[in-house]
Amino acid sequence: MTATDTHRAIDAVWRIESARLIAGLARLVRDVGLAEELAQDALVAALEQWPESGVPDNPGAWLMATAKHRAIDLIRRNKRLEQKQNEIGRDLESRGEGFEPDIDTALDDDIGDDLLRLVFTACHPVLSTEARVALTLRLLGGLTTDEIARAFLVSEPTVAQRIVRAKKTLAKKKIPFEVPSGAELAPRLSSVLEVVYLIFNEGYSATAGDDWLRPALCDDALRLGRVLAGLAPGEPEVHGLVALMEIQASRSKARVGPTGEPILLLEQNRARWDQLLIGRGLAALAKAEKLGGANGTYALQAAIAACHARAHTPEQTDWERIASLYGVLAEVSESPVVELNRAVAVSMAFGPAAGLEIVDALAEEPSLKNYHFLPTVRGDFLVKLERFEEARAEFEHAASLTRNNRERELLLGRAKAALEH
Repeated sequence: MTATDTHRAIDAVWRIESARLIAGLARLVRDVGLAEELAQDALVAALEQWPESGVPDNPGAWLMATAKHRAIDLIRRNKRLEQKQNEIGRDLESRGEGFEPDIDTALDDDIGDDLLRLVFTACHPVLSTEARVALTLRLLGGLTTDEIARAFLVSEPTVAQRIVRAKKTLAKKKIPFEVPSGAELAPRLSSVLEVVYLIFNEGYSATAGDDWLRPALCDDALRLGRVLAGLAPGEPEVHGLVALMEIQASRSKARVGPTGEPILLLEQNRARWDQLLIGRGLAALAKAEKLGGANGTYALQAAIAACHARAHTPEQTDWERIASLYGVLAEVSESPVVELNRAVAVSMAFGPAAGLEIVDALAEEPSLKNYHFLPTVRGDFLVKLERFEEARAEFEHAASLTRNNRERELLLGRAKAALEH
């Protein structure tokens, strides 16, 4: 194996093992930032040793063992030795110089619980949304600072600063490394799911830049969602979110043309939809509903996505059911964006005039003032009502609001088409 191949192997192992490694170390040292440093030390050791010794048969175990030894050394050197030892039920001084703490057992037990603790810690509401996203991708996604910066089109120093501040905030606020319970669980779980879905959405419909899709971010979010579903199998909204992401991700290959141009839902070649992902999504939706979560916000959105997935052609889509589901979702979430999506479904089920009535009622909604989808939807209704000049103005306004270059081109093309009628 060449040095290049070895480094590629190390990168792959790190992506797979880093979250497990950091989670186990965080339970030991009770500091997410310090746990990441210890894990990074193990990675550096791999980069130094594996090119000469070769990649071990079990590289994840090698990284864990190396990190454990460094953790033991740190605990012995640390001025707060007694405090740290008490946290893991050990007292080195009272047992003599030759005592070896059972760090292996302390780190290897309940790895699933450790990962869940890490998820809740990285997504703690004490952090800003941007910080939660960056820290989650760093600790659980295994992404570098540069990769996160490129994914969200911000500078690398900005991302680095967010991550550093997040770690300092968690340490300063003494956020416990634990899974919340009782009344604290629901809002904290909501925060976790929000972060995972934000990551997915940025990959599915990039807010800015030259790419309509960023598949790597979708993949990261899906992986995090699947891990979370395995760690919290009794939480219906976790399965609802996984269902939603699986079904939406199934359309990815059909959403872009040969040169990367966007292809809208009703114009997509449904033969290109990934049936495996659809099957997984429908199964996850069934789990959410079986657990009593049919009216959860993510489960409802997944049910809407499932209506599209089950329709072999656009004409077979059950728009009346979709409109009904959006009505329930609007009551649950009280979101103007959901109401806007309901308008689309209503227009498809009952005609563009019915949809336009809902959209016009949202015209003065402050939160939608700079939301390009509002004039986009209104323009679409106006085209169907043959009010082409008004439609052109709406599409041009929408194009001025979006920061995604591909979407801007699409909207300007629709404005031109409306003008040619």
